[in-house]
This record gives sequence, structure tokens and C-alpha cells, in this order.
Amino acid sequence: MTSTPTAGRDKAVYLLLWLAVALFLSYLAVAMSMPTTSVFVATSLHMGNALAGLAVGIAFFSTILTRGFAGRFADHQGGKRCMVYGLVLYVLSGVLAMAVTGMPTPWSGFGMLVLARLTLGLGESLTVVGLLAWGIGLMGHQRSGRVLSVVGMGMYGSLAAGSPLGLLLYNLGGYGLMALACTGAPLVGLAMASPVEAVPPHGGERQPVGRVIHKISDLGLVVFFQGIGFAAIGAFMPLMFLHRHWPHAAMGLTFFGIAFVLVRVLCSHLPDRLGGARVACASMVVETIGQLLLWQATGPGIALAGAFLTGCGCSMIFPAMGVEVVRRVTPQMRGTAMGGFAAFQDLAYGATGPLTGLLAEWAGDGSVFMVGCAAGLGGFFLASRLAWRERAAALTN
Repeated sequence: MTSTPTAGRDKAVYLLLWLAVALFLSYLAVAMSMPTTSVFVATSLHMGNALAGLAVGIAFFSTILTRGFAGRFADHQGGKRCMVYGLVLYVLSGVLAMAVTGMPTPWSGFGMLVLARLTLGLGESLTVVGLLAWGIGLMGHQRSGRVLSVVGMGMYGSLAAGSPLGLLLYNLGGYGLMALACTGAPLVGLAMASPVEAVPPHGGERQPVGRVIHKISDLGLVVFFQGIGFAAIGAFMPLMFLHRHWPHAAMGLTFFGIAFVLVRVLCSHLPDRLGGARVACASMVVETIGQLLLWQATGPGIALAGAFLTGCGCSMIFPAMGVEVVRRVTPQMRGTAMGGFAAFQDLAYGATGPLTGLLAEWAGDGSVFMVGCAAGLGGFFLASRLAWRERAAALTN
């Protein structure tokens, strides 16, 4: 019996969801280490906020520098191989992180931690770009918005679960136990992803990376500004709670992640119906309000509400802009384009930690969310320009 188109689509959806679950489990290596790394550097290695922020952010710098490589790798070798190699690097990063607690001096421990974080960043680059290319290959470019939404739910759902889990393991057994969990989780994801069928890469002429980035730079800048608010929460919200002696220090990323996934589930159809730029405009307003609440928070309830609103605002911006990225480039360059597009967000993640860490040393932890407010306004301005251009083009046509 031959398979019907409907059966083929159902199988593709099932495989995408299976791979998203594999990503959810594997991404715990990122999620559990994000809040615990800053706490470990500040309290166990006895280093300041700036180095704590650097330890968190350097993984994202590694990701930024390798997104182009990951995109080309996915275009030439296929998304499956790209993702599998990334998961192997997740495991290696966990092994290196376990070695941190056995180093003889704080500075040697910090150096080993930096190496582990750099390895994690390269793994994150290959894993996510590989899955995006693999998922679009399975589903077809016309359903790229769904792919972006499902992959994002896997990532940020993992962040919601991983932040409190990481801090729980840290409190039970220190950084070493948390790192052991960061080694085991991607091993499970690797076992899930390996049997899934690969999608052959597209042939055709390859364009220079710089030309591809130029085509999508306006879209990338929107997700750059969006990423600053999330990075501020990931790097400094646990420290802000600890320094102010507030309860529930682990719950910031959880509230963010729950809101993020909830909005993805309820609103994933909006970019196709309303246009990506209009969705991004509304989203940036919500994110800015969330960052304002965090900046002015006088208690944990207001701060958690700010994290929740930030998650609501961040949720739809990447898929809304990502659909436009896929439309602007040829099939054989989609991996490169998605890698470059994601690098804008990675740049926000990587720069926010160390730069706002310096600000926090001078003006306190809450000041980092003032930067998030400014970034939200910048993102709203850019998205508004895109929406105006979309409207003008529609009226012209």
C-alpha cells in the first residue's frame, strides 16, 4: 500500500515532535548550567558579578562565532549530522564541567569552566541549527513557522524545567552533581535522535555568507534586541533574588519558560495571519513592560510577574522573523541563513552577561533590567519600521 500525502505529513509532524523532545532533554545541559554557573562563580570561586556574567555569556560568544560554520555544515552535510555532532559536544561539555570542582585553585577552576562553556556554545550552535534545517527538510519550507515554533518550545520548555532542577541539584551535591546531570541528559537526546531518518541536503549554487547576512540583517536586529531581556533574566535574576534574600530564586526562568511555551501554543498562527512585523511590535511592548517590572521590583512577586511578561513578549519574535528569513533565501542556503539569523540573538545573549555584569557592580543587580527596557524600546522601533514597510508594499501591490 502506498502512503498518502496526509500520512506523510503526519509522519513528519510525529518526527518533528520526537526530535523536539530530544532537544528538550538535551537542552537541559544549557538550562541547568545557566543559573548555577553564575552562582558558582560568585559564591564558590568568590569572584564578582562581572566574571559571573562572563562565565555565563562566554558560551553564547562561542555560539555566535560558530553559527556560520554550523549553517554551512547543515547545508552541506545535512541537519541530522549537524545536530548529532552538537549533542556529542554537549556531553563533552558536561564532562569538562565535572572536572571544574577538582581543580586546585579558583583561577584554574574558572579556566576549566570557561573551556566547558565554550564547548557547550559550539554544541548549542550545531544542535539548534541542525534541528532547524532537519525539521524544515522533514516538514517542507511552507511549514517553517511551525518548525520554528516547535523547536522554540523544546528549548524554552527546557529552560523552564532546567533552571529550578539545576539549582536543586546544585544545592544537593554542588556544581559537580549538576554537571553530571548535564552529561547524562544529552546522552538520552542523542539516543532518541540517532535512529530518525536524515534528509539529504539541497544542491545548487552557494552564496557568500556575507550576502546572506545582509539580506536578513533587519530581521536579525529585532531578535537581537529581544534577546537582551531574556539574557538579563538568565544571568542575573537568581543573583538578584539571593542578594535581596527573596525566596524562589530558581523560579525566574521557570516563569519565563512557562509564559514562552504558553504563548507559542496559543499564538503560533498569528505571524501567518497578521504578518511577522505586526506580531513583533506587540511582542516587544509586552517584553518592555516585563523588564520594567523587573527593574522596579520591590518584592519577588513583582519580579516573577516581570519574568512572566518577558517570556510572553519574547515568545513569538523569533518565529515571526524566522518565517521571513526562510522566504528571503534559496533552499540550499537556509541552514546558513538560519545560522546567521540565530547569531543575532546569540550576540545579545553573549554581550548582555559581561556588560551588564559591569553595570551591576556599579549600580546593583536590578539595573541590568533597565538595559532590557531600553532594548525592548529599540526592538519595538525596528519592528514598527518593518510593519510600515509591509503595509506600504501591500498597498502598492
